[in-house]
Amino acid sequence: MNRMIHVLAPHHSRAGTDGAPMREVRDNIKLFTLDELKECLGGMGIKPYKAAQVFSWMYKHNVTSFNDMTNISLSERALMDARFTLPRLSLIQSEVSKDGTQKFLFRLDDDHTVESVLIPDERRLTLCISTQVGCAQACRFCLTGQGGFKRDLAAYEIAEQVAAVEGALSGQGGAKEPRRRSGKHITNIVLMGMGEPLANFIEVQKAIGIVTAGTGLGFSPRRITLSTAGLVPEIERLGRSGARVNLAVSLNAATDAVRTRVMPVNKRYPLRELIGACRRYPLEPRRRITFEYVLLTGVNDSEGDARRLAKLLRGIRCKINLIPFNPFPGSAFSRPDDETVRRFQEILLSHNYTAPVRSSRGADISAACGQLRERTAAGQAAPMEKRNGKQRDTMRNGR
Repeated sequence: MNRMIHVLAPHHSRAGTDGAPMREVRDNIKLFTLDELKECLGGMGIKPYKAAQVFSWMYKHNVTSFNDMTNISLSERALMDARFTLPRLSLIQSEVSKDGTQKFLFRLDDDHTVESVLIPDERRLTLCISTQVGCAQACRFCLTGQGGFKRDLAAYEIAEQVAAVEGALSGQGGAKEPRRRSGKHITNIVLMGMGEPLANFIEVQKAIGIVTAGTGLGFSPRRITLSTAGLVPEIERLGRSGARVNLAVSLNAATDAVRTRVMPVNKRYPLRELIGACRRYPLEPRRRITFEYVLLTGVNDSEGDARRLAKLLRGIRCKINLIPFNPFPGSAFSRPDDETVRRFQEILLSHNYTAPVRSSRGADISAACGQLRERTAAGQAAPMEKRNGKQRDTMRNGR
């Protein structure tokens, strides 16, 4: 995405073709990093320390107007309002599953849409967020990949999915109270929604900074998991970055022939390179890599596949999430029966792997990632206020 940030550029009017002054062009304040904002505010005569307060209002409180920033003086609020825009994701659709899973569809400023999914269990409330509009990886078991790639999300568009859902949980569109004051709050974040996070490395890195900063959303990096289809150079880059988030790899096969069939990225980064990068990945004590394995009938779900997988990952500190395929319209694959899944799991357990079966969630609504987006674009989604009398859904297959 093309974004230019003129940190110290003077604020000025532009002339139209007839010589008449046009409306002043304002910068999107959410495209500034905290350090850039400090420098910019300083150039406007506002104390640089106020930048941290502004950041807190934007993300922790998710305000919609500079006038809501009550610990900033009225004159400084007016200066910022004249210089900046304060955009915000627009929630246009939400669905609630019988199992409590909730899917959110957000509209961006350019009218593209992205999805986030809130997944409850006994001890956690996990939010799955998107990092791109569409996806270029074209994994054959993923609905999002079938629609192609549109653009990267900016850091604020990634982080603001978290702020928006926190606001929804608190019952406040603007979420003016600090996070965690309401009875329900997000405990974990997974970058497993629409898009390949490592293909949008810089903006994802910035977004993680916003989500983990005390002036931002205040999450521990240990509560954040980034999932990749296996971009080897970027996995190595992530390891060097010091991001300290958890790594998940969408694996889905134990041979190059099968993995290339379901994941075209394997042509660029075959298993030998991918597994090598995982073996070299710097893990903190008591951390491990998660390998996600979508089980597809007759493709990668045999007992031989399980044994090959156990051998492939030998020596890597890891766990293997087994995910029976969640069908979507037009898919070429189907879900294995429960007995096949059980046998596959038992072989991995016998090799001393942690291998939970991740149950399908949100089966009664738009369960596959990208499905709510597609249905809404086609005019098929129900009004947001009236979906089964409530509103909710789940993560996408294998990501």
